[in-house]
Amino acid sequence: MNPLSQAAPRPGLAPLALGARPLTVQIAAVLLGTLILAISSQISVPMIPVPVTMQTLAVTLIGALYGWRLGAITITAWLFEAALGLPVLANGNGSLLSFVGPTAGYLFAFPIVGALVGWLVERGWNGSRPSLALVAMIIGNALCLVFGALWLSTLIGVEKAIIAGVLPFLIGGVLKSALGAAILVAFERGRKRAA
Repeated sequence: MNPLSQAAPRPGLAPLALGARPLTVQIAAVLLGTLILAISSQISVPMIPVPVTMQTLAVTLIGALYGWRLGAITITAWLFEAALGLPVLANGNGSLLSFVGPTAGYLFAFPIVGALVGWLVERGWNGSRPSLALVAMIIGNALCLVFGALWLSTLIGVEKAIIAGVLPFLIGGVLKSALGAAILVAFERGRKRAA
């Protein structure tokens, strides 16, 4: 049986059910989410041309916990803050130049990744199904690497883009995916205990 058909979409299936909350709560969640994304960006290991950060973990979790719509809005708001020059990206960067440099493909992938992971979680690929939660996180991380490498290849060529923009991030992507899935499982268990 197809995993997508096993769980019919249900409103509010995103763990935080923010879509059903008042607008003021949603706005506060967006602001908190952009702060979490900015902090996760500062947890980095400098590499050239792309640093290793905790951004992808934060992006996938924002999508998963907030739901696909509010997750994408939150991630886009964070990127808008960066475009305005706020130091919310890796190593305190933030400017329009970030959106044409080596990391631009990853940045443009983030709202899509958050939305996709959120969409999957809303359809049951969540903490109540750990293996599907892990797959959702891996898909999100992989999509980010694909978009990042596609853009990077226009700057340094396909082979160098794969060597510098994909291979160094594979193990970290798997580990961040496992951590993201574990957080979703813990969240689900905590929710069940509270119910």
